[in-house]
Amino acid sequence: MPLFISRRNRGTRNGRQDPHPVDEVLPPGKLLAYGVQHIAAMYAGVVAPPLIIGQALGLDPLRMTLLIGASLLTAGIATLLQAVGVWRVGARMPFVNGVTFGSVAPILAIVAQHDQQQALSIVYGSVLIAGILAFIAAPYFSRLVRFFPPLVNGTVITLIGLSLFPVAIGWIAGNDTEAPDFASPLRIGLGAGTFVLVLLLNRFLRGFWNRIALLVGLVIGTLVAWPLGAVDSSTFAQAPIFDVPMPFELATPAFSLTATISICIVMLVAMMESTADMIALGEIVDRPADEQTIAAGLRADGAGSALSAVFGGFTCSAFAQNVGLVALTRVKSRFVVAAAGGVLIMLGLFPIVGAVVSLVPQPVLGGAALVLFGSVASSGMRTLGKADLGNPVNSLVVAGAVGVGMIPIVSPEFYEHFPAALRTVLDSGISTGCLAALALNLLFNGTRGAGQDEHPAAADETGGEPVAAAVQADTAAPEEVGAAGTQAGPVPAPRPDSIAQDTERSS
Repeated sequence: MPLFISRRNRGTRNGRQDPHPVDEVLPPGKLLAYGVQHIAAMYAGVVAPPLIIGQALGLDPLRMTLLIGASLLTAGIATLLQAVGVWRVGARMPFVNGVTFGSVAPILAIVAQHDQQQALSIVYGSVLIAGILAFIAAPYFSRLVRFFPPLVNGTVITLIGLSLFPVAIGWIAGNDTEAPDFASPLRIGLGAGTFVLVLLLNRFLRGFWNRIALLVGLVIGTLVAWPLGAVDSSTFAQAPIFDVPMPFELATPAFSLTATISICIVMLVAMMESTADMIALGEIVDRPADEQTIAAGLRADGAGSALSAVFGGFTCSAFAQNVGLVALTRVKSRFVVAAAGGVLIMLGLFPIVGAVVSLVPQPVLGGAALVLFGSVASSGMRTLGKADLGNPVNSLVVAGAVGVGMIPIVSPEFYEHFPAALRTVLDSGISTGCLAALALNLLFNGTRGAGQDEHPAAADETGGEPVAAAVQADTAAPEEVGAAGTQAGPVPAPRPDSIAQDTERSS
């Protein structure tokens, strides 16, 4: 069996031999520009977990830099695995991986129970085991795809988008309510200005510039914020020019049963969210994710997490904000994301370069993120349009799942008196909403939703006609799609204080 597998062109439009947009290799300049745009969308999410964990450990600046560099490097490796793929590892879709926020809470609990060095060793040992187990369990877990008809899928995608808004709002206003600049007019003004700017750029720019409208908005927003004193350039003084993360440089793995169980639960939740992300991304790029694709993607999650433990990173999962970026820009090439993975690796090796990306002020990033996350939610609504919401039973499924999924989003401390292991799942609106949608659909509609088609991926395995129908129905010209896109995907939502679930990521 060849090491590198070329996917058959299942989604090719109109029967031509042109490569599917997912497999299209763009010119190097465009690959780099679009790839950097993906980095801009996910950079804050990928460096925040090591920052929080490093501060809890009391790491000195040098070791903190090593921790962040390791997370960037392993995020790049995991992203390359997903986009390019090796053997049966990697979804071969424009799928960005990075350190998931979901692992922060249990890791902080481990840190609170041990001294600095022992805690890191136990964390890396637990992440290593969880990654290996996820790799082994991937093909079995992927069978869940048959339980994701458009009714469930659209509900989950919508919840993913809604769960991200607190993240964007936190970036704009700040996460410390006691800070002097919390929700200051400057922060709100920068966020609102960037929000409007990104919308206008997406509406009026054309061609290549339209595809990098988000990046242009971030650059302009940062340039405006600089003379106003909102740009922190102190990272340049601390970041080393070059550093190569070495295996087990920060700590040698050690093993603890309770710690391993808690990280395995996080990995299980991450796999659930990755599955939803892949299904959503498949809808966006007109290449429905079947069981084989999901199994390969989950193997990449597991392999990426195991490698991450070796080089000093943490549990890796999908970054949903990048799925939203695919929907917003309509650039579907997986090689763009592979380029982003290469850039992430460079950022890990050259921390001084990463300091450039960190110049983007959080309010500016938050303003752009509002558009991104809104695209994810609108994509879910579009998918729900394929289900028969005129059927009261289907409407009941959506109402129940959205209600359950919104609880931890609206009230993060709602489940604070529940056991810690249960909170790992309950504190994620994506996970609880997904479980509720699956359960309600099975209860009210059985294995096949009333008044709706089976999931296209499942149909593809049995006949292929539903896939062709889905592609045909979704071949609207770009002008018909609209500036903000009509499709989108998922992400993880950071929870700084309670540090619970959900990040884009993951993501």
